[in-house]
Amino acid sequence: MLISFLPLLLLALPALYSLRVQAADRRRWLWITVPALACGLADALLLYLLPLLRLSFGSPHIPLLLFNLTRLGFVLVGILLLPGFSRRVRSPAVALPGISTVIQVSLLVLAFYGLYVEPFRLGVTHLQVTSPALLPDRPLRILQISDLHVERISPREREVLVQAEALRPDLIVLTGDYVNLDYIDDPVAWADARAVLAQLRAPYGVYAVLGTVDRPQVVTAIFDGLEIRLLTDKVEVLALPGGDLILVGISTGPGDDQVLYDLTAENPPGNYTLLLYHTPDLIEPAVRRGVDLYLAGHTHGGQIRLPFYGALVTFSEYGKQYEMGEYHLGATTLYVSRGLGMEGWGMPRMRFLCPPELVLVELGE
Repeated sequence: MLISFLPLLLLALPALYSLRVQAADRRRWLWITVPALACGLADALLLYLLPLLRLSFGSPHIPLLLFNLTRLGFVLVGILLLPGFSRRVRSPAVALPGISTVIQVSLLVLAFYGLYVEPFRLGVTHLQVTSPALLPDRPLRILQISDLHVERISPREREVLVQAEALRPDLIVLTGDYVNLDYIDDPVAWADARAVLAQLRAPYGVYAVLGTVDRPQVVTAIFDGLEIRLLTDKVEVLALPGGDLILVGISTGPGDDQVLYDLTAENPPGNYTLLLYHTPDLIEPAVRRGVDLYLAGHTHGGQIRLPFYGALVTFSEYGKQYEMGEYHLGATTLYVSRGLGMEGWGMPRMRFLCPPELVLVELGE
């Protein structure tokens, strides 16, 4: 805990030293150091308020360390550019402190948006996919819910349930990672995840596969007794009015490409095949096996994205190739959901340019 406040102490040192510089330079030093220190304290307030407000429940220590190391970097750059500190650089004496202040305040605004606003901007992505007419009078509506990463029930989980009911899907599919990694051994998180999943209903059922953080004891605690069909390396045939829908569910693990081959080996030609798998990493064998639609998650869309570049990290074998959204490879349609929750490992519970999403797939002609 103390190490997370170390950058704040380092930010305080230049502010204190500014009292010793010449009077002509003191104001410039203060304009560079004091706003950074004040914004660093505001960062701490933002992070520590999140669990008190029941919004998110990650540890504040590593995020605070990262935030204020960033602030310290800008302070050091500003000091190095001050006139009189470096003979090689001639910076505008008035503009530089103002620019430094704007940067520090902008970082605070971005932190507030990423922590308090975007993680709760739940959207619905509508995906239309051409298929045989599985229902006689309209498309089949499939709702994909991915990467809940429940810590405690927050406004996001409550909004998921509201949207899931309002969308009136025919079928709901869950593509893994139900409890946040930081809470993987927490029975309260298990109970909260179970409470959310227990309220999901659809006429043709609710089906789920496991993700990369779903341990056996957690799965048992969450799913036992629920009306959710776990497809752990299984095939389920849904007999619909317009034909059969073949659901192939595979849980992440070694040799999953061979599992896919085995499960689809006896699939009769002409049936529509939907693959549920947590990551997009089975895309090449899925194309070879003639999978029609492949729904995945795992990447969170990067969770924090940069303009014009996109995801910084995806944890996919393909890197950024299938970071989020819709892809077409041969006859296979892949959709990689941005998911709902956020990464654990003590990382900031932030989203930026990557709001959470539900995916409503409409299958039909």
